[in-house]
Amino acid sequence: MDLNIKINQQDHLDIGGADTVELAKEYGTPLYVIDENRIRENYKRVYKAFTKYYSDFKIFYACKANTNLSVMRILEEVGSSIDAVSPGEVYTALNTGFTPDRILFTGNNVKDEELKYIDETGVRINIDSISQLKRLANIINPKKIIKETGEAYKISFRVNPMVGAGHHEHCITGGEMSKFGIKDNEAVEVYKLAEELGFNPVGMHTHIGSGILDPEPFKLATTVLMDIAGVVAQKTDIDFEFLDLGGGLGIPYTPEEHLLDINPFAEEITGIFKSKLSEYGMDGVKSPSMYIEPGRYIVGDASVILTKVNTVKDSYRKFIGVDSGFNTILRPSMYDSYHHIMVANKASAKEVETLDIAGNVCESGDLFARDRPLPKIEEGDLLAIMNAGAYSFSMASQYNSRPRPAEVLVKNGESEIVREKETYDDLFNKQIIPERLKK
Repeated sequence: MDLNIKINQQDHLDIGGADTVELAKEYGTPLYVIDENRIRENYKRVYKAFTKYYSDFKIFYACKANTNLSVMRILEEVGSSIDAVSPGEVYTALNTGFTPDRILFTGNNVKDEELKYIDETGVRINIDSISQLKRLANIINPKKIIKETGEAYKISFRVNPMVGAGHHEHCITGGEMSKFGIKDNEAVEVYKLAEELGFNPVGMHTHIGSGILDPEPFKLATTVLMDIAGVVAQKTDIDFEFLDLGGGLGIPYTPEEHLLDINPFAEEITGIFKSKLSEYGMDGVKSPSMYIEPGRYIVGDASVILTKVNTVKDSYRKFIGVDSGFNTILRPSMYDSYHHIMVANKASAKEVETLDIAGNVCESGDLFARDRPLPKIEEGDLLAIMNAGAYSFSMASQYNSRPRPAEVLVKNGESEIVREKETYDDLFNKQIIPERLKK
């Protein structure tokens, strides 16, 4: 297992040069801790690997993984673009410095009001269905735009490659059971329809799933996407400006998993990409740009959740009770996901017993670990839930009327609050009691 783990001289878990025990004392628990340098390193690793083999390459960070404003600013600084799946994510990206040309909106089941908003921002729209295409045409009147500007309105399409992969069935986004994208075998007709309506379709996108560590499904999806794009290019007059391979690159969570070797992976993917461009005559004076959309790979191992042990309970099983629950990190309950757990205040302690780690939410499914080999744990110990940078706060809630925790950014041993912890008063935000119900 490849984890971003460091242990200091006090036998405490260290993240970003900061002692987690001291962080818990200063800011309280539960607490999200984000390692700035790790995010920068992860981004640069991917970018360097792909540009070595294909220079016209861009990373569109899948910001649904983590939209903390400081995380977004870090990624804007290193040159990332943004994969946004909602108007709120577009709004967040624009307000953290990303220009519209660095944002691609890929929504599904999008309302007309949302399409109007995205159009007004100038962000490129990646169309998910024929319905969305026709509704967008009614909203913006692309033929009128051509008459007024002399240029056609640029869009792209998400295509279902009929290839799916992911760490859980809820995370598979390709194949016949998927709600995403237009059918692969209707791509030519859909692109022709877009042109008839007055659009200029300049891109094609796919996405097969999330948490992928085996490169084979991603290679297959790349091959299929390139074949679909090649056929479209041959049967229409479309010149693609970009081809977007989507995201889904995983990180190791379990002891058996290892970090994806990004260099040979990039070489194989770009090899397929270039070969297919040549096969279909798309490698002319201006070949299409290559996009990918990693989210988890960029931020997943850059964060931990710190949570304090408040209860050791010998029942029919031995439960270790902590001060956070699935309102803080939903993945273990929702996907039965494994997150490595360390005793942060005695980080090198050996495993001596098998325990269940239980949260404080009033649900039987609120468990972080079942039958997990761990060191001896006592009340007052500090646990670190590892690899918690993706889909943790972004999926957090106030369930059980529990305010959401703070987020702290660490760099070179220094820490700063980047999201204040909520108070009980925050539970009432936006609520209005009718006058007739007031005392």
